[in-house]
Amino acid sequence: MKTIDKIPTSKISRATKLVTTGAKVGVNYLKYYGDKITKTEAEAKARLNENNAEDIYDGLKQLKGSALKVAQMLSMEKSILPQAYVEKFSLAQFSVPPLSAPLVSKTFKKYFGKLPSQIYDSFNLNSVNAASIGQVHLAEKDGKKLAVKIQYPGVADSIASDLAMVKPIAIKMFNIKGKDSDKYFQEVENKLVEETNYILEVEQSKAIVEACKHIPNLKFPNYYEDLSSERIITMDWMEGEHLSEFTAYNKNQNKADQLGQALWDFYMYQMHVIKKVHADPHPGNFLVSKSADLIALDFGCMKEVPEDFYVPYFELAKPEVINNKILFTEKMYELEILREEDTQEELDFFSSMFHELLSLFTKPFHEDTFDFSDPEFFNAISEMGQRYSKSTELRKMNGNRGSKHFIYINRTFFGLYNLMFDLKAKNVQINNYKSL
Repeated sequence: MKTIDKIPTSKISRATKLVTTGAKVGVNYLKYYGDKITKTEAEAKARLNENNAEDIYDGLKQLKGSALKVAQMLSMEKSILPQAYVEKFSLAQFSVPPLSAPLVSKTFKKYFGKLPSQIYDSFNLNSVNAASIGQVHLAEKDGKKLAVKIQYPGVADSIASDLAMVKPIAIKMFNIKGKDSDKYFQEVENKLVEETNYILEVEQSKAIVEACKHIPNLKFPNYYEDLSSERIITMDWMEGEHLSEFTAYNKNQNKADQLGQALWDFYMYQMHVIKKVHADPHPGNFLVSKSADLIALDFGCMKEVPEDFYVPYFELAKPEVINNKILFTEKMYELEILREEDTQEELDFFSSMFHELLSLFTKPFHEDTFDFSDPEFFNAISEMGQRYSKSTELRKMNGNRGSKHFIYINRTFFGLYNLMFDLKAKNVQINNYKSL
């Protein structure tokens, strides 16, 4: 794979790259209008989506950082984005052009005052994988194989300006209106700032390992503070294949169930016991060992679950609340989904919409054992997402809904459900975490 010798870091250079990408998208639309003359609407639209996904991703992968992270987050929205975007943006999870060897050495010199060869017994200057915020290298010290994650230069300094450029797109995509919409963008910015703080990530990683190491069939690397800094992290090298690689060929149901149970227990224990959760559940953050243990990596994005959000959020998972109009409405106000200034039309629409969403989405919590391989469940979620994404009635409403905590908690559950479906885990004990 071609390496990168320089990343645009100034506001002007990064904005210029996005403008260039926008121009390519404009050309794609001209092609689309031409295709509509000679092709069917479906064929023309499919080509437009493929071309746009390709050009947008190519532009973002040169910028890396927050812009690419947004693409990574959107790749998890399988029920909203066209498949071409999902497939292309998912590459941001663990497959983007890496930094060149000279740029890697320069980064080490800046943060350690030494070259990698002066710190480790051996260090491969070619990365083994590269994602949105950093890339990983294989090293060795004192006979131990190590994974060394290096953050891309300029990423931390460009978060605010990147989000300012992405904000108009997000406002249009999710129909966000009103002056208090800034709370959502601030939540994303705060999380991205945390993700670029590698000292915090090491601290969070060690805490999650200590809290969850007792969960069966779940493994973590050790982290080394003396070999880490604000932009570099050193941890154990973990042998395994990416979860997406494993699920592509696995036919062993016992392994699928073992991994699915470990993954589900890991998230339920975090959510209900620790009240702080790994809010980045995509395949690039999990490996599968030869013995079918789940290996969890990368704890830069951790979301605390405050009690005043946790209680009404999980109250809404109970059938006796969902099916009681008074209790249901009460929780909807507590979670800021309904608001005092709403019109009757808005109250009726969003009450009906969220009742339908929650009745479906909370089904796993209504069972002792759940089959996450059931295509009917996931097809229903996908169909509902597609239907509301095209709803003209919803577009007229103010999409500025819900507590800011929904952004990362919902992202966590959508990501978790997708991983469970990819694994095809059938016999998952929903409340197993309570006995751990």
